[in-house]
Amino acid sequence: MHQQTLLATLAASLAALPLVQAGLYPKSSPVLQVDAKSYDRLIAKSNHTSIVEFYAPWCGHCQNLKPAYEKAAKSLDGLAKVAAVDCDDDANKSFCGSMGVKGFPTLKIVRPGKKPGRPVVEDYQGQRTAGAIVDAVVAKINNHVVKLTDKEMDGFLEKEGDKPKAILFTDKGTTSALLRSIAIDFLDVISVGQVRNKETASVGKFGISSFPTFVLIPGGGKEPIPYIGELNKKDMVEFLKQAGEPNPEPSPSSAKSGKKSSPSSKAKAASKEAPKAAESSAASSEASAAAAPESTLIDIPAIASKAELEEHCLQSKSQTCVLAFVPASASETRSKVLSSVSQLHTKYVHGKRHFPFFSVDSNVGGAAALKEALGLSGEIELIALNARRGWWRRYEGGDFSLHGVESWIDSVRMGEGEKKKLPKEVVVEKPEATEEAKVETEAPAAKESERDEL
Repeated sequence: MHQQTLLATLAASLAALPLVQAGLYPKSSPVLQVDAKSYDRLIAKSNHTSIVEFYAPWCGHCQNLKPAYEKAAKSLDGLAKVAAVDCDDDANKSFCGSMGVKGFPTLKIVRPGKKPGRPVVEDYQGQRTAGAIVDAVVAKINNHVVKLTDKEMDGFLEKEGDKPKAILFTDKGTTSALLRSIAIDFLDVISVGQVRNKETASVGKFGISSFPTFVLIPGGGKEPIPYIGELNKKDMVEFLKQAGEPNPEPSPSSAKSGKKSSPSSKAKAASKEAPKAAESSAASSEASAAAAPESTLIDIPAIASKAELEEHCLQSKSQTCVLAFVPASASETRSKVLSSVSQLHTKYVHGKRHFPFFSVDSNVGGAAALKEALGLSGEIELIALNARRGWWRRYEGGDFSLHGVESWIDSVRMGEGEKKKLPKEVVVEKPEATEEAKVETEAPAAKESERDEL
């Protein structure tokens, strides 16, 4: 009897333990769980860029990565896919090996290649923070947005006849991840363009008076329709649906509904709702704005070595970087500058700014040398620099308030204010890896301190 009681107790204890098969990411997680069978359908054949983590549930480094990876997934929602594969699952072991996985976690960025179903796969070698992961993925989102000048506008509007078109009129020169993701959603359905505010003929043609302004040209001789509302993915996609349905993205077979909806059924449902769309547009925008949570604040990536500083900002082809030099020790001013810049960094990720932001510990190798070369003596400094064009600027506001820093960033972006010459000795020359070398690369063996080996 005693033995039976013991066995019953043991069985109950084992039943209470979490199943290993559940992996690190439950269904409620923002991270998409894929396997050897669904990877090809959900990732390899997707029009969208993805980052995929290959992990084992028992891996300590994988467990440490989980909070940052889920935070990155929330920030990239609607812009790119964040997925994970459990390589400890017997059904996935062969697949993980074929992907060159030699240790855990291994992260790979997968983006559509020139041929459908044959994506470009690159190893992610950056820091394992949400901000660094988000920045790396955003930089790899394919760009199908056409940049238009006054001379090119008529040709764009006439191309492909009555095919719907959408144009973002903006005072920015770069194309945001938000607009790139929308162009991918409507690839071959709606052509998406971008026009700078300096293209006065095009601005006047559409009667644009403020920037940014998003306009839909439905085709068929219909008048252009300006978009009214916040520039966010959900509302902009709904707005464009009046001219065409977005490309269907494959969904996991374990969707909550338990049913698969075909493109035709989606089209039927959309046609039934179309008459109601116009009158409910304003109400739905207000409702979504009230219900939507604020964007998760994404901390700016930290540069931890001289090599990283050179790679991101000091190579001869590096574009504009914003660097916040801060001490390792906590202080009110340190917290204020990092908070202000992180809020602007979050806006950038969601399509409202375009400079990469980094924090640099003043004690990191190379940081002291750079500050000395620029004549910076403050314990906390905020600068913008462009190694390619050879200039730099210092933030002179003093208080590091969000408003002050944002105004300074805007002046840098618009080319206003005095720029100082960047000393030549701080710029380094490094050859870039060829595109061929990046394709289907295997993950190099990592240090034990960085990954758990197989």
